[in-house]
Amino acid sequence: MKKTIKIVVGFFIMILVFSCSSKTKKENNSSTVKEHSNLSAKDILGNPKYLAMAYGGYRHVDHDIEPTIDELKEDMKLLSSMGVGIIRTYKVHLPHASNVLKAISELKKEDPNFEMYVMLGAWIDCKNAWTDIESDHNVESEANKPQIEEAVRLANEYPDIVKIIAVGNEAMVKWAAEYYVQPGVILKWVTYLQNLKKTGKLDKDLWITSSDNFASWGGGEAEYRVEDLEKLIKAVDYISMHTYPFLDSHYNPSFWKIPEEGQNYTDKEKIDASMLRAKEFMISQYQSVHDYVKSLGIDKPIHIGETGWSSASHNLFGPEGSKAADEYKGALYYNYIRDWSSKEGISCFYFEAFDEPWKDANNPLGEENHFGLFTVDGQAKYALWKMVDIGTFAGLTRGGRQIKKTYNGDKDLLMKDVLVPPMANETKAIK
Repeated sequence: MKKTIKIVVGFFIMILVFSCSSKTKKENNSSTVKEHSNLSAKDILGNPKYLAMAYGGYRHVDHDIEPTIDELKEDMKLLSSMGVGIIRTYKVHLPHASNVLKAISELKKEDPNFEMYVMLGAWIDCKNAWTDIESDHNVESEANKPQIEEAVRLANEYPDIVKIIAVGNEAMVKWAAEYYVQPGVILKWVTYLQNLKKTGKLDKDLWITSSDNFASWGGGEAEYRVEDLEKLIKAVDYISMHTYPFLDSHYNPSFWKIPEEGQNYTDKEKIDASMLRAKEFMISQYQSVHDYVKSLGIDKPIHIGETGWSSASHNLFGPEGSKAADEYKGALYYNYIRDWSSKEGISCFYFEAFDEPWKDANNPLGEENHFGLFTVDGQAKYALWKMVDIGTFAGLTRGGRQIKKTYNGDKDLLMKDVLVPPMANETKAIK
């Protein structure tokens, strides 16, 4: 009888302990979810716990083939495993943006501890952009209003996920000759969104910005430093600036080419030195925007909305060009960027997560197709090889394939595709 009583008492104690443990676990999960939902852009940007990444999920040469929800969820799991906590994506006029948000929402329901936040971009064009009629850069496209309205709708539908709205993508820089607008157009829509926040029609903690080239933010030529730009800098919650030493290895190559004093370096030393100069070049562009904003007497956070390094090119950046494109240089740049931005408390939306073959559909080796840290079929490029080694992607897939290294993990094979940048005194012109 005493033995039976002990068994019964022990049984009830086990139930009590399990009940308390389950309750504590639920309370902890509930607390975590509540903590996550209360995070704002101010908490996320500059926080090394939430790495930033530019994201597009298109996997096919045909851009009309939209990624499925399951494919988007695959990608979100891969990015989350890397420590990415916020992505930047556009395409609000297509299913892509809303499906990305739906995929993240479903993942959060499946796992209350899953976190992924979004900078949602609205594309901005000038009148007659992408038509046979001459672009009018002083008048905006009628298509801009629906873009902004859809971004607002999605931000209100997913307030726990959308933490930033970006008005335009490289919409003010004048080399975007097909579609660029004057700063007053961007200012108009930024002011509109800020007013929605003031009237309670958007979350008051939602941050508004525009994502544009460093020159457009006053870091370059004086022609950009106009009154409307000053007003825009005051109106945004932070500045999202782009910087691309990779592209400048062709368009502005003074930093890139090997100086005379480096001619006796080994090939690897020449490459590594060029990449260090690329890093410093990027920092100098960031600093130029910082200095301009400071000169206006404005205190505004500045984060990097885009920067990246392509792994392939047969044209301007390949063997007949600046010789910048390969996985080794891309890995150096990625690590430099992450180290520097984390130390400085700056978010960097690295461009980009996955290769997207639609971007130069008629040219498979076009550099625009190869900015991803992963190939389309889910191979991890050299920048991520160490993550593969330590099991970061264990159990995760892309397109149903396990994540493996490019070049079958053979660094010697990889290095055969790595070219030495040209010497500064070379007379052969880069095509």
